[in-house]
Amino acid sequence: MLRIPPYPESLETRKEVEKHIYELLDMDVMRKIEHNEIVEITTPVLITWNDGKSRLFGDFRALNNYTKADRYPIPRIPHALYKLVKAKYITKWTV
Repeated sequence: MLRIPPYPESLETRKEVEKHIYELLDMDVMRKIEHNEIVEITTPVLITWNDGKSRLFGDFRALNNYTKADRYPIPRIPHALYKLVKAKYITKWTV
């Protein structure tokens, strides 16, 4: 089980984080856990923009320790374009 201590934050930031958490609980995106449940916990991070709006993120870097590395290389754009040299039709790709 992995428990990461929270980042230091001001009282105002803590209130804003709690507001976001209660909104997510109301929308059933999150749920409260029982005291005997074994869970992986992430540290919440609050990002505030210049217009005063804020958004809650999770710091999931510790999750990288549990994931398997992708063994397939990402295709290179020149290789993909080379395959299109003799194509009759070309469509737009949405990436």
